Amino acid sequence: MQDPPTLPAARPDGLTEQEAARRLAERGRNEVGRPPGTPLWSRVAAQLRDPLILVLLGAVVLTLLTGDHGDTAVIALVIVANTGVGVVQEVRADNAIAALTAMSAPVARVVRGGAEREVPSAEVVPGDVLLLGEGDIVPADARLLHSWVLSVDESALTGESVPVDKDARADGPEACALRAGTVVVRGRAVARVTATGADSALGRIAALLRPRREPTPLQRRLAGLGRVLAAVTVALCLLVLLMGLARGQSLETMAVTAISLAVAAVPESLPAVVTLALALGARRMAARNALVRRLPAVETLGSVTVLATDKTGTLTEGRMVVERVWTPEGTVRLTGGGYEPAGEMLSDGGSGSGAGGSGDVPPAPAAARAVRALLTAAALCNDAALRPPHDDEERWTALGDPTEAALLAAASKAGLDRAEVLREHPRIGEVPFDSLRKRMTTVHREPSGGRLVCLKGAPEAVLNASLLDETPPRLERAHREAAALSAEGYRVLAVASGPLDGTPGRWEEAESGLRLLGLAALSDPPKEAAGATVAACREAGITPVMITGDHPATARAIAARLGILDRGPGPTGTDGAAPTEPPEVVTGRALAAGRVADPSTVRVFARTDPQQKVDIVQAWRARGAVTAMTGDGVNDGPALRQADIGVAMGRRGTEVARQAADLVLADDELRTVVAAVEEGRRVHDNIRRFLLYGMAGGAAEVLVMLIGPFLGLTVPLRAGQILWINLLTHGLTGVAMGAEPVSPNAMHRPPRPSGQHVLGDGLWLRILRLAALVTAASLAAALWARAAGQPWQTTLFLALLAAQLGVVLGLRERLLTRENPFLPAAVLAAVALGAATVVVPFLEEVLRTEPLGPPALAAVAAVAAAGFAAARFESRFTRGAAGGVTASWGPAAP
Repeated sequence: MQDPPTLPAARPDGLTEQEAARRLAERGRNEVGRPPGTPLWSRVAAQLRDPLILVLLGAVVLTLLTGDHGDTAVIALVIVANTGVGVVQEVRADNAIAALTAMSAPVARVVRGGAEREVPSAEVVPGDVLLLGEGDIVPADARLLHSWVLSVDESALTGESVPVDKDARADGPEACALRAGTVVVRGRAVARVTATGADSALGRIAALLRPRREPTPLQRRLAGLGRVLAAVTVALCLLVLLMGLARGQSLETMAVTAISLAVAAVPESLPAVVTLALALGARRMAARNALVRRLPAVETLGSVTVLATDKTGTLTEGRMVVERVWTPEGTVRLTGGGYEPAGEMLSDGGSGSGAGGSGDVPPAPAAARAVRALLTAAALCNDAALRPPHDDEERWTALGDPTEAALLAAASKAGLDRAEVLREHPRIGEVPFDSLRKRMTTVHREPSGGRLVCLKGAPEAVLNASLLDETPPRLERAHREAAALSAEGYRVLAVASGPLDGTPGRWEEAESGLRLLGLAALSDPPKEAAGATVAACREAGITPVMITGDHPATARAIAARLGILDRGPGPTGTDGAAPTEPPEVVTGRALAAGRVADPSTVRVFARTDPQQKVDIVQAWRARGAVTAMTGDGVNDGPALRQADIGVAMGRRGTEVARQAADLVLADDELRTVVAAVEEGRRVHDNIRRFLLYGMAGGAAEVLVMLIGPFLGLTVPLRAGQILWINLLTHGLTGVAMGAEPVSPNAMHRPPRPSGQHVLGDGLWLRILRLAALVTAASLAAALWARAAGQPWQTTLFLALLAAQLGVVLGLRERLLTRENPFLPAAVLAAVALGAATVVVPFLEEVLRTEPLGPPALAAVAAVAAAGFAAARFESRFTRGAAGGVTASWGPAAP
């Protein structure tokens, strides 16, 4: 090994230390992780510009004019709560950029003035010379000057599932480049800084995190509804006012009546219902290991049509495992996952790598002995270690290179004790792994006194006649097996060993005349539940898409095993000509070259960078899809923020990913996203159910006021009576509707179209039908009461209230469910408060009601039953058909 080079004695950029410090101070406020501040008043104003909030502000003014201070306080509280939640969540989202600071090394070792010194990483500038060792975080982008057995973990930035070897002597620019935020897992290096701050890899990702998040589908739909309601409300107020004046009513009376109608027409409890439904959904998601960071994200999950997911650690275990071992005696399959020394050897149906398995049958004795010989050599030619569970760790963990740790775990599954093997074969010499040689060699003393050479490395570096004493047919067979395994997405290592006579003068003499033991096929295997999760997504009409920084062959293999790809091996978008049909796997380089006209036709992307992940998400959104993006690395942060729903891993995820996401999975399981989607659909169903109920009731009140005078009911209802009905129906029972249980078929229907109006899919027709029936039944009761000499206005008031309470019970999808006892309790409370208006003197005086006799009360009960029956008929008639609250919402995402 050569000595370290003589390091430069002065700054290569020619700056004095004082000048460098001055420039550093100038750029301080623009450094990565310091997002620009936004004034609080600006955030509040942005929240108050929402159309529905503007309608509620108008309702506050109207209730103040009517003197109903109770309603004024409730509506004002809703406005304050919604605005406060929105501001808090926006501030928290901005922390995504600040979290990048933590990804940088706190200090760095640099050479300045001919001496080594330790400085804060924020003070590193281009031209500095870095000294890096095992465990160091690279503080800035740099280019290698010298390296010694260097391996860097770039998974947080690139998604690569295994550490990447770096070598200053390599020709390719990537092999000599280091990126800020990556970790040195092995070796040492001297590197010159090439970029810091906004120009570094972390800085470019930070720039992608800065765009403001767009409104969620729910927010867009409610904003559109708010604009419509505002226009309709103003028109109704003017119409009622003019009609009353034309009949000779006083301006004061009709103004108060018109204002009351405006409040009745606006479902002012909608924000409260939405907030409660979202909060309850967030609570239920938390119980299922999905932590919500933005409340609107709860409902948006129910709209998801595309689930774009990372591979490593999300669909896969995130740990290398030896799955198959080929030897000249046959192929053996190893069971068990992770680094746990638990599993067994099973026959893989012959020597062909592509042969199908023959069941859970132990391998032939000769094949088992050959596999143990291979794994013994792999355990000896190995610098890693396995650590059993301890403290807070629940699983075995790896110390050292993940690939070498996987070989140790495989040796344990084969019944080998590494400690005993090392005692019997102590190491007496080694040639460490080298990225140019692509192999590692060790020499051991055998119990007999002889010497044993063990070698492992890439097949192209091991399977050649200069190293192995094998016949050409056997070498050719091994090459075919290695190529077949690589095509299936495995990382393949070749292992060889042989005796060593005497002491070699050069290492080349030890690396000759060896016997090929076989090939070890390693992969990061899919999680047990990943396949079922992908199938559940497809059944729910959600298109799964894999976006990874890993190798295309590995990505295709995992996607095929999980069912993301439907067809067999197909074309791959690489550096060659674009295939005539949509490729199964597209690389980031092909995307950058513009060889893919429509990224939304592709299901698997490999070798992608952070900007390309954002481009893929934007392509789906431009097609009208509602996207959910999962990830755990820094490189996933921009796409997590760009997607409609960003989902971060809680255990292995970086802080940048968690801060950029809307949802954090505490268990790192993709199936939790499916559970969260179910909760999102539940929330949306409940919001639509409330709109059906609340707007049908409000429309009925308006129709009563418009039609009543033509039937001889001069002033059908007084302002106070309208507000009281509104309070009991929209307040108590309406809010309780937000806790209704999920529909049994919620995950067996496709997502609703992203552009669909909140009242779309026939909901507005159902509102009109229910409103017409409630209006007809209530007016019929009032007309009967007038003909019978009963207090017709009080009868109409209670009938309208009772009809709406009947409707709310009739709209329940599961009528007798115990999952939401709050709704029947709220209905009983509303009934009690309604009855109090004709028995409590104070309420009689305020609302100007009169006591009712048994016939009138029976008529009121009959109207309630009619409302219940109408709602049940509507639910049964439309369930499963277009127009239902929980009906199918159109075709699945392509």
